[in-house]
Amino acid sequence: MDTLSYKTISAKATTVDKQWLLVNAEGETLGRLASKVAKLLRGKHKPNFTPHVDCGDNVLIINAEKIVLKGKKATDKVYIRHTGYPGGQKTTTSQALFQQQPERILENAVKGMLPKNRLGSELFRNLRVYAGDQHQQEAQKPVEINLNEFN
Repeated sequence: MDTLSYKTISAKATTVDKQWLLVNAEGETLGRLASKVAKLLRGKHKPNFTPHVDCGDNVLIINAEKIVLKGKKATDKVYIRHTGYPGGQKTTTSQALFQQQPERILENAVKGMLPKNRLGSELFRNLRVYAGDQHQQEAQKPVEINLNEFN
């Protein structure tokens, strides 16, 4: 007779139930929004969370141009990238990046909160960010969620 009445269930890629979630970023603070979205992408809100499996949901973020940067982050925060050539380090402020590509700020914040390995790259592909309120995933029928319900 088996005395253990419960068993730990580890999720597999075939048994994961992935959904499409829609997040409205209007009036949200950048870091708080990014941490909650990273939690949704990772799947930590699900009871069958497994650290080495992509068990998170696909997340759509709309209204990325309406996020809020607190303090002096609009002028003082600097994003650094490298072209790959010697002396090719390029810097830009968040204010300049926000005017050119507002969705890129949110993508950088969420990517920094994901694991730095192959799993993190795979999770980042489940994120779609749009500057306006229109998106291209109507066929997936995303469910709009309120991020204030999550911790």
